[in-house]
Amino acid sequence: TPVQFNSSDTDGHGLVFDTSNNKIVIAYRDDGDSNKGKAKVGTVSGTSISFGSEAEFNSGNTRKIGATFDSNSNKVVIVYRDGGNSNYGTAIVGTISGTSISFGSGVVYDSSYVNDNQCVFNSSANKVIVSYYDTASPAGGKIIVGTISGTSISFDTAVTFESSSISYVNSAYDSSADRVVVVYSQSGGNGEYTVFITGSANLTSEN
Repeated sequence: TPVQFNSSDTDGHGLVFDTSNNKIVIAYRDDGDSNKGKAKVGTVSGTSISFGSEAEFNSGNTRKIGATFDSNSNKVVIVYRDGGNSNYGTAIVGTISGTSISFGSGVVYDSSYVNDNQCVFNSSANKVIVSYYDTASPAGGKIIVGTISGTSISFDTAVTFESSSISYVNSAYDSSADRVVVVYSQSGGNGEYTVFITGSANLTSEN
């Protein structure tokens, strides 16, 4: 049976499983509360799910949300476009305690208007890999490596993997090959993909 986690319209959902606490975390934009970024912790029991209290991670207009779980630091990472800060690409670290989640401070990883933020965790390098579309001239698809320390995250320099307009970005980590795969739609409508070597903080594209 469906379980309601918010009584307003919600959008831009990011969903992740915390393997340390065996909890689901859903991040979303709350259209009923000035489009703020919020999150809830879910607990699955049989064929049902229950949710803890709501936590706000961004007070501005929050869009293009992605999420991942860093199993090295046992932290949840949420990436988003922050409409309250010039639509910059921003990441924030969350910590689960029981059925609640608390957050550190948001960290900007791209000081441009960004779209289609996604993130995955590379368990070999213990890095968070963020892929997104940077609309600033010259516009293009980018990927950047993040490292968690405590309740914060820091980033290296972004690498461009597509030098044209893209959309519908998604990504996954192949632990067997130790590669991150990014899929996206190019401006001409073609489906494209690119593979990154991410065994270290340095990124090498294998288009």
